[in-house]
Amino acid sequence: MTSTKTPDVWLPFPADEIDGLPEGLVYRFWDGGPEYPADPADCAFYVVPYMKGPEVSVRPLAGMTQVQVVQTLTAGIDHVEPGLGLLPDGVRLCNAKGVHEASTAELALALILASLRGFPGFVHGQDKEEWRSGFYPALADKSVLIVGYGSIGAAIEDRLSPFECARVARVARSARTTARGPVHTLDDLPALLSEADVVVLSTPLNPSTQGLVNAEFLAAMPDGALLVNVARGGVVDTKSLLLELESGRLRAALDVTDPEPLPAGHALWHAPNVLITPHVGGSTSAFLPRAKRLVAGQLSRFAAGEPVRNVVRTTG
Repeated sequence: MTSTKTPDVWLPFPADEIDGLPEGLVYRFWDGGPEYPADPADCAFYVVPYMKGPEVSVRPLAGMTQVQVVQTLTAGIDHVEPGLGLLPDGVRLCNAKGVHEASTAELALALILASLRGFPGFVHGQDKEEWRSGFYPALADKSVLIVGYGSIGAAIEDRLSPFECARVARVARSARTTARGPVHTLDDLPALLSEADVVVLSTPLNPSTQGLVNAEFLAAMPDGALLVNVARGGVVDTKSLLLELESGRLRAALDVTDPEPLPAGHALWHAPNVLITPHVGGSTSAFLPRAKRLVAGQLSRFAAGEPVRNVVRTTG
């Protein structure tokens, strides 16, 4: 008599901390530690540990010969892409659309406002007990260009709406029309960049966006413009950006860098006109509740034999 084994699910949170998980699955807790909670070959649904890097994310994939779904807790999937070739055909890779939009958009606005209004200088002034008054740029009346107009890009525009910007332009992989206006393609960048006071990067990292922000891209930005990166560090050519920062022509606010983490002694740390945060776009109190709801919903669909959501790639 042949028995059917109950499918294993690998979770980066203890199962008893997630409301709404379906019955009929075996839940294993693994947050990237050296020891696996069970044989990877028995895993049918793998939720990738959050922000543990490619080495940890990919490590069990070669042994997951029966896996059907790989669920990231990030909007981007670049940290698991190196291991996709190790998986059997037909595995669905899902991202965390709906988890990070609010937090990442909040940080994008914080970086824009802090940079324009001179907050880094105020903090240094407070340390030295200096009163650094004066006039600083406002976000009001500025033209903003969002490069990468997916769900995060749209959330950023939602939060820009009350700030009386002169214009918000949008760029994505394919052209389309939204309720707020047209979305342009990357081919339109040269003309759009020349009119942008603030350029916000929220695009995924893939072959078409790797090094997208190169010397030519930056040269097309007007003098004094601000580059904000809440995407991935590899979207920007660091050497080209450093040249623009050190010349004083452009400013930047970076939540992600290349390399990352930014090592001690790197020139970016002390470049003029740059504000750096340590990749904390999604790392807020909003993350866990949204991530757990996503996981519970995906597993409920999986257990019921229904299609999972947010599928960005299928292997094979």
